[in-house]
Amino acid sequence: MASFPSLDNDRLLRTARGEPTDCTPVWMMRQAGRYLPEYQAIRKEHSFFEVVETPELAAEVTIQPVERFSLDAAILFCDIMVVPEAMGLTVKMVSGQGPTFPKPLTTPDEMERLVEPDVESALGHVFEALTVTRHELAGRVPLIGFSGAPWTLMAYMVEGGGSKSYRAARRWLYRHPDASKALLQRTTDVIVEYLIRQVDAGAQMLQVFDSWAGLHTPENFRTFCLPYLAEIATRVKAAHPDVPLVIFAKGAHYALDALADTDYDVISLDSTMDPDAARDTVGDRAVLQGNLDPCALYAPPDVLRREVQHMLAGFGPHHHIGNLGHGMLPDHDPEHARVFVDAVHEHSRHMRTV
Repeated sequence: MASFPSLDNDRLLRTARGEPTDCTPVWMMRQAGRYLPEYQAIRKEHSFFEVVETPELAAEVTIQPVERFSLDAAILFCDIMVVPEAMGLTVKMVSGQGPTFPKPLTTPDEMERLVEPDVESALGHVFEALTVTRHELAGRVPLIGFSGAPWTLMAYMVEGGGSKSYRAARRWLYRHPDASKALLQRTTDVIVEYLIRQVDAGAQMLQVFDSWAGLHTPENFRTFCLPYLAEIATRVKAAHPDVPLVIFAKGAHYALDALADTDYDVISLDSTMDPDAARDTVGDRAVLQGNLDPCALYAPPDVLRREVQHMLAGFGPHHHIGNLGHGMLPDHDPEHARVFVDAVHEHSRHMRTV
């Protein structure tokens, strides 16, 4: 592993390990991106995937919100679709639609189109971006790496793009359960190596995004999500036992207890989950992250501060990482992001003194 500058602000990592801190650490999903004017300026000159695939540009975009706000972490500017790309599928970013697959996997026979990638080569730009970013951060805050979860990636690979129901992907689970498991396992194997190499390249915490976990019945979650999520955590921890792992299984309310029994250190909650109930379920088995409604950032600053106070009261002063329940939105006012970040720090400090 490379040598990096020592870390000045380790609030996030200490919280993820269950250690006390002076205040609640905070970062925001999609904190680097479309709502920032400085990002928009870069996108006028470069396509989305040009930014992702150019380490210096990815590093610049990753650091932009750290320069602007008092965040406790940077998260690499990248995309979960780099894994399906590495496995041989073509991904295009279509304006207004997001990622699309011109040739999705419509039948199990089409899995023959997939390749077993040389992860180090196929995703080398990601690893280089992590290393460049880690050096440029100069120890200001820790750097988070991430991947999509097997089911969420399968949903895109089969559906061909975004969908409200992911009907085609869910149909696979019932019509082709064995092929679905084979696809999920192949994707899991790539994700594990991808995440391990992210740490080797400089990532100090890792998050797995299972954005479409909530589409499952509880039984299907136990069959087609949980085993692969658990395997990822176990295998990554075997390689890097000291690196905190975060799981974000959006919408999977019923899965909190099961997820708390895996090797993930942190469970991220979406905005529909009740922090009190989650704390009762999880206990001290995991730190919780989240979960302000992203749309609360449209509120006037005084209302937004009250929403933050309400969120923090639900989680309590310890074992909590402040975040949104989903990602920043393209039309968010950056100054409201500042209000959110500062309010988490200020009110959580106050909570520790009363």
